[in-house]
Amino acid sequence: MYVKLLKPSFDFIFAFIALLVLSPLILILSLLVYFKLGKPVFFIQQRPGKGEKIITLYKFRTMTDKHDHSGKSLEDKDRLTKVGTILRRTSLDELPQLVNVLKGDVSFIGPRPLLVEYLPLYTEDQKRRHLVKPGITGWAQVNGRNNISWKEKFKLDLWYIDNLSFILDIKILIMTIMKIILREGISKDGFATSDAFNGNN
Repeated sequence: MYVKLLKPSFDFIFAFIALLVLSPLILILSLLVYFKLGKPVFFIQQRPGKGEKIITLYKFRTMTDKHDHSGKSLEDKDRLTKVGTILRRTSLDELPQLVNVLKGDVSFIGPRPLLVEYLPLYTEDQKRRHLVKPGITGWAQVNGRNNISWKEKFKLDLWYIDNLSFILDIKILIMTIMKIILREGISKDGFATSDAFNGNN
């Protein structure tokens, strides 16, 4: 009952309230990104959602679009701006995902939506992460976030799916708030964000 009825209802209600309450902050951040990074204000990307359905994910833009002489994008650490760093450290770059929650594509709590290009690289067990809606935060995020291995991330995602409950979601929500305050696990050592997933071999 919780997963099929209560969880999506809670998501919709709290996303609606959050968008109303935080709309002034979202407007201010939109103007800040616009004047510091220029257009576009939002980072829009296709990600796999529940059932591997492709969804459009919204975040505040935190990087420039700088390229090298061959036209290839520079590494994340070379494109991440000071404003972008602040937005990531405070998780304010995630606020536009409230629209995704309101649309029903994303939940507040669930496995983080990864890149579409990773889909062919998953094992059959790892594919189970798509049995539920992806989340703005999740069990892997509060247990290391970007500073743990991909193997551990998938293990934590699958543990969440197998143990999903209202109490667990509340625990993750509280832990997320603490992680944001302490600014833990924002990036993996040696990377501006996280390393790419290249498969299981």
